[in-house]
Parts: sequence; structure tokens; C-alpha cells
Amino acid sequence: MTRASDLARLMGAGGSLSGALSVDTVSEKTSGSGVTIDSLNVKDGGIGGHHIGGRRNMIINGAMQVAQRATSKTGLGADGGTYNTCDRWKTNFLNTAGRLTMSQVSDVHDGFSKALKLDCTTADTSIAAGELFQLIYGFEGQDLQRLKKGSSDAESVTISFYVKGNANATYALELYDSRRGRHASQLFNVTSSWNRISLTFTGDTSDAFDDDNALSMSMSIWLHAGSNYSSGTINGSWAAADNTRRAAGITSFFDSTDRTFFLTGVQMELGSVATPFEHRSFGEELALCQRYYQVITDGNGSAFQSTQAGMSFEFRQQMRASPSFSLSAALSITNGYAWDKVQSTVSIAIVASRVSTSGGQVALDYFSGLTQYQPIHINSAQGGNILADADL
Repeated sequence: MTRASDLARLMGAGGSLSGALSVDTVSEKTSGSGVTIDSLNVKDGGIGGHHIGGRRNMIINGAMQVAQRATSKTGLGADGGTYNTCDRWKTNFLNTAGRLTMSQVSDVHDGFSKALKLDCTTADTSIAAGELFQLIYGFEGQDLQRLKKGSSDAESVTISFYVKGNANATYALELYDSRRGRHASQLFNVTSSWNRISLTFTGDTSDAFDDDNALSMSMSIWLHAGSNYSSGTINGSWAAADNTRRAAGITSFFDSTDRTFFLTGVQMELGSVATPFEHRSFGEELALCQRYYQVITDGNGSAFQSTQAGMSFEFRQQMRASPSFSLSAALSITNGYAWDKVQSTVSIAIVASRVSTSGGQVALDYFSGLTQYQPIHINSAQGGNILADADL
């Protein structure tokens, strides 16, 4: 048994535990100091099964709570990388005939209420050498400096996550430094029940991450790969990039239209221990996601002429970089009184814009009947919104 005074000494003047700590049950009570310690179970990474401190998780939206773009997208599989449903999670396809539906779904377990689901809708059992399918999360370099990559004391990181599928399968998780051409991959198994996977990657003493807001490292889950990416042996620790070793030994997600894959509770943290998942509120996660993508539902402006309107707005969060703009559908505007004007279906493109990381102005054509210089406001009740995208 460890005395309360010894525990207080370990905690230090700041009142928080630090370093590698493993202490058995403490059952001593103290009096006179206002402190009572009774049956605390202190172990590596937590007290009584709960984590010490916060902001350990370097993943945004790891619990798949936020899906600003959509909650479901069908027919995915065309070449290239796109963001579709859950924020910060991108699909990347090359040369495959396989197709899938990607959804944010409700699936309550282990303290989680949401998950990302992939559902194969078109199989691809004749796998050409150059085929691939990845689920990707990207990191800014300035958010990775704590890894001390490129130094002699580079830190290990542990990535943990919850997965399940319709049947047993093997997939690979890869860390990839595309700027320096280095990577590491590890295999993990999926069953028909939710399981927590924990993978530890030792620190990379070669090639530091750039300290900026650009993409420095991707974390990819490999779900389908041709021989160009799987003919070698899996590369478990950091090394010069070798395509043949990136996804060796994986199951193809496109082997059957029965195939499903569920993912939630993704966490990346320093060290070799997977601590309990760091739950954040929906509001916190949404604000973090809005650094990369925002749906603009309100803004003020004026009519430039009878067919063109101008809008200005401030972003809810400062964005990673000056975003590109698009429209989700025809935009409706109001003068604040009784009438609405909606863009025609001729085109809903934004014809001009001025933008920074804190706000923007846009000009939109294809209205009719506007009164020049009359103040106007976006009326999001009609369904159209302005989309600002600064994702990696």
C-alpha cells in the first residue's frame, strides 16, 4: 500500500501526475487537509480507469460525431481523394471497379454513439496491380512537433481505435510522411464484434516534420491493394517509402458485396500505452472541424444589379488557409421583409470571391428582379448554403 503522503509527493506541487506511474490501490484517508483518498486505483495512463489530463488525442473527430458535408454518400470509388461524410476522413481510390456507400451511423457501444460505416455495393475480385483504396486522415506539420521526429529522442506514438465488420478481415494502418518519403505500416484484424485495436509506432529519428499548416503526415487505413502496394512484407517501423510494403497481407474490402467496415474512437497519443479515449463535446469537435470546412448559412450583402448579388461573412473559426468556395444548391436571399429571390438552375457557381482565413466575400449570378444596392441576406431556409473548404 502507498501512503497518501507518498501519493501527494508523486503528484508534486502542481497537483497532477506525470511520467510513468504504476501505484496499487490507495485506501488511506487523511484529515485536516481537506483531502480524502479512498480506494483510488492508479495505473499507467489513468486513475480508476479514467485518463489523467486532456488534449492527448491528436485526432479531430475520432468519435465520428461531426458530418457537415453529408451523413451518407453512395457510389464512391472513382479515382482520386474526396471528403464525403464524417469530417476529416477522406476516401482515396485508384483504378478499382469496386464501389461503396459511406455513412455516419448510430451504433452505441463503449461510450460511443456514432461510427463511420463503409458498405461494399460493387465487388472487385480481379485486382490489378495498381489498384488501391484507403481511408485517410491528414495532419498539419505544426500539430506534429511533439513527436520530435528527426531527433535522437523522437517519441513513439500509439494509435487506438474501435472496429468491426461483417466477417473476419485483415487491414493495414500506415503512417506516411509524403514530404520526406518515409512510412511505417502495421496490420490489424477485424471481427464481427466491436474490438479496440492498439498499434504503437516507435519514433522516427530521420527527417523532421515542417512546422507549418500544410500536410505533413497522413494516417491511412488500407482496405484494398493491388500487388504494387502489397507484394513485399509489411514495414512495421519507419523507413524509406517502399510501395510494395505499404499494405502487404491485407484482405480486400471489395471481395464481396457483403463486406462492411465500421470505425470509431480513433486516438493518436504520445507513448506506448493506449489510454482511455478522450471524449470531447460535440461543440468542441465541431469547432475543431470548422478550421478545415464550414457551412455558411447566413451572411449580409447587397444587390449589385438585377441579376447579381454580393455577400460578405465572417467564418465561425479561423480556417487553416484561405478556403475555396462552392454552393450546396441554389441560394435564396431576402431583403429582410417579405420576398425571397432564388438563383435559377442555369448555374449556381460562385462567379467571383475575395477570401482570407477569417472571412470572405462572394458574388453570385442568376438571380432576377433584384433592386440595385438594396440590402439582402442569405435565407438558408431554402436549402442552399455556401461551402468553405480548406481541408488538407
